[in-house]
Amino acid sequence: MPISKKSVFDQFNLFPPTRYMGSKEKLVPHLYDIFVSLNFESALDLMSGTSAISYLLKCMGKETISNDYMHMNYLAAKCLIENGTTRLEKSFAETFIRQNRRSNFISKKFEGLYFDKINSEMIDNINNNIQLLDNSVEKVIAQTALIRACIKKRHRGVFAYTGLNHDDGRKDLRLSINEHFIQNIDIINKAIFNNDKNNKVFMKNCAEVSYIPDLVYIDPPYFSPFSDNEYVRRYHFVEGLSRNWKGIQFQEDTKTKKFKSYPSQFTKLSTATDAFDLLIKKYAESDIVISYSSNAKPDKLFFLKKLKKYKRHVEMVSVNYRYSFSNQGFAKNRNKNKVREYIFIGTNR
Repeated sequence: MPISKKSVFDQFNLFPPTRYMGSKEKLVPHLYDIFVSLNFESALDLMSGTSAISYLLKCMGKETISNDYMHMNYLAAKCLIENGTTRLEKSFAETFIRQNRRSNFISKKFEGLYFDKINSEMIDNINNNIQLLDNSVEKVIAQTALIRACIKKRHRGVFAYTGLNHDDGRKDLRLSINEHFIQNIDIINKAIFNNDKNNKVFMKNCAEVSYIPDLVYIDPPYFSPFSDNEYVRRYHFVEGLSRNWKGIQFQEDTKTKKFKSYPSQFTKLSTATDAFDLLIKKYAESDIVISYSSNAKPDKLFFLKKLKKYKRHVEMVSVNYRYSFSNQGFAKNRNKNKVREYIFIGTNR
């Protein structure tokens, strides 16, 4: 029996909110209407980002497979999509903020770049205590809470610029990392639920995912003339933190102490168009739902043409949309945030 819309959204409203670049949380009501009109039991969120759409699909009672190429997003999906029962008790979570001087790597490496000395030491303490855990669901929850704490504490939530003097009046900027961490443990705990399905999480390049579902949702990085689409550049600090800096090669000549972005076929228009064609062909037997922006390339005619090449029935839904913040840093013209979000649907019925 289908799960009622009220039940779906009662659960979805517990999803941890985020200001993550490109997050599709605002599209959820529109995507729900599309998903509920389709007949499927298994779904693949191919480029899951925050896992908001994976979480929606899980709320709808679908077997949900979530994939993203970034480790921080993989961890978030592990505790919210794959995990359905394990939570981190508050009393245990509070032990993570106890002083642990095992390493001062963060406060030393990033001194004065993103957080003041006290909050940098808090990040070191929590991370040091996390590393004492075995590789477990509890560890993944704690890592995700620390990543969220860093993003919430950071002005605009990104690490593509340095400095501590930005203040937009948000309460988040006045809470300490320790306070954010404990808050986010509670937020994550409340969002964890079991939909009695065999949900899985991958961390792969999208072309390497072999799972073929009844439905695939694709939300690719947008190739835009107004901004780049390198998520790693904006979130390198928390992406490195999620890996405990293992395998990271810093670009020491950069002010932000970033590391090289991961290879992606979506950073150039020439390779992105070929990648889209291959993906649509790969999932020719699945229902396909694609989100894309009106201010990005390729344009809507490209997607309509490609879907019609492999699908019997193709349609497009257009939604007025505003991004939570500009992808262009401190761009003067904020009007470019106002776009239309296209949702393409291709089926064989």
